[in-house]
Amino acid sequence: MKLMDKNCRPVRALTRALLLASLGGCTTTSDAPPALPAPTVEAVVAAPAPVPAPVPAPAAAAVARPFEEALAHAANMLFSQIGASANGQKQLLVIDPLIDGVSGMQSSATRTMASRIGELVRGHYPQFDLQPFSAANVRQSPKVLVGTFTPVNSEGHTSGAREAYRICLALADLKSGSVVAKGTARAQMPGVDHSPTPYFQDSPAWMKEGTTEGYVNTCQTSKPGDAIQPVYLDSILAGTLISDAIAAYDAGRYADALDRYSSALELPTGHQLRVFNGVYLANLKLGRQAAAKDAFSRIVSYGLAKNRLAVKFLFKPGSTAFVADKQVSAHYPMWMKEIARRAAQSKSCLEVVGHTSRSGAEPLNQRLSQLRAEYIRKRLAGEAPPLAKRITARGVGSRDNLVGTGKDDMSDALDRRVVFQVTACGGGTQYY
Repeated sequence: MKLMDKNCRPVRALTRALLLASLGGCTTTSDAPPALPAPTVEAVVAAPAPVPAPVPAPAAAAVARPFEEALAHAANMLFSQIGASANGQKQLLVIDPLIDGVSGMQSSATRTMASRIGELVRGHYPQFDLQPFSAANVRQSPKVLVGTFTPVNSEGHTSGAREAYRICLALADLKSGSVVAKGTARAQMPGVDHSPTPYFQDSPAWMKEGTTEGYVNTCQTSKPGDAIQPVYLDSILAGTLISDAIAAYDAGRYADALDRYSSALELPTGHQLRVFNGVYLANLKLGRQAAAKDAFSRIVSYGLAKNRLAVKFLFKPGSTAFVADKQVSAHYPMWMKEIARRAAQSKSCLEVVGHTSRSGAEPLNQRLSQLRAEYIRKRLAGEAPPLAKRITARGVGSRDNLVGTGKDDMSDALDRRVVFQVTACGGGTQYY
């Protein structure tokens, strides 16, 4: 069934479920199955109290739907739990940009999700006043939508062969300090562009950080009534500046991005790797080579202080040689020098751990990751000879994939990372 609006114009797939019950005409036939029914706008507004969404059975939860249908299902499940306020006033709502639930990165898919959810709220949930995710709006204690979009295997785990995307949406009420609604669904993988947005694609380094984990856990491990993760609450104001900075970078407004990243650094909770990455990238785009070098040095120092830093050195497929694209690898020599210099200043030892994506036979991946780690180890020792006796190399193949889709493009570049782990010389690895 192909739905049309009152003027016989096509209706977006996301709003299909909401309009199915209210449009009686202007339809054309097709072989597509009907969308899931959703509560009408009138039913939501008239509800005297929040209506709890039904908890799907385990079997139903595992069904993967087409992307937009799955998003509609999760969003309607979420918003149907929130009725109109007692005084009839609109409830302030902001969307903290959705992210991948493992890497913490924004992607083309998560950007699309936020846009579609905004359309749904403005068109069909009039109890909300949707406003930008800004410091001024956050200070008014709104409801904040957080969401994750994560590749998972058939059992719903972030390991092995990924077969679907898990959508998780949650509403966090800053006034009460609790999660008040949640919606989930599984989306089919074909046709979904989960490539990182420009800032995340360009970022040289990655690590797990408490602020991102707080965001993810507020969505994924919470249920309505649970308290919002404290680390997320503490960092949300800095998060609005970082969100603005990322948007400015992605739009090519590098001076604006640098200004916002610098403002975030003035806040105690703004000292995050994604801010340090942003300062480096913005300076690089502005042609400020010396400032960019200093910023990368700060990235390395921050990572080594945390005992673990992943750097995205991209190699040619099946090779220990870096990719020839100078847009990607031109700054690798500077990265090597700064990593070697900072590591040499430390009294600790360093383990270089190579990773590969899951494409190809695992014994070959294991061998290739070992060779790549050895290559980086030798390069570092060449930059700082005193390090030679304090660096070891190890390959882990694809068993620690973060993305796991095996596409071997920019969407899973993080799976081909090189990790620098600080170790106690003569002792075990200090895992972060």
